[in-house]
Formats: sequence, C-alpha cells, structure tokens
Amino acid sequence: MYLHLGADTVVKSREVIGVFDMDNTTTAASTRKFLNTAEKEKRLINISEELPKSFIVCGSREDPTVYISTVSSQTIEKRTGRKQIEN
Repeated sequence: MYLHLGADTVVKSREVIGVFDMDNTTTAASTRKFLNTAEKEKRLINISEELPKSFIVCGSREDPTVYISTVSSQTIEKRTGRKQIEN
C-alpha cells in the first residue's frame, strides 16, 4: 500500500517510521539537530512550497529519508490507517 504525502509524492506505507507535527516537534533541540543533519546529508526532501505542517521519516533507522510536507500530521496519520501512539 502507498501513502500520499502531498505534492504528487507517495511512499510505501511500510517504509514510514514516523509522522511528526512541525510546530510541536521543532521546539526541541534534538529534533532541529536531526532535521539539520538530514539536510546536510541530503536526506531531506522538501515537497512543500508553502508553510510546512509536518515531516515524515521513511526508510530505515540507519538510512532515513525525511519528507517535509504541507499536509498535516493528523491527515497523514489517518491515511496510514495506523493508530497514533500516545505517551
């Protein structure tokens, strides 16, 4: 099964590691560091031309690809059919 991330971009659902809300997660220094590292390593793909709402981590822990999307994390979560994990 495939997951539409927005802007004509689809990934295999089984490759999705996590879906994150941009506003809530980028306040943490560790998240900003992760995104900066992904960008430097050319593993960050910005598929949004507007204000981003979410980022999606795909692939493997050793070799992740990060997609920046204008689609909200809640909408992407619904599209996966998976339940969100609450802490």
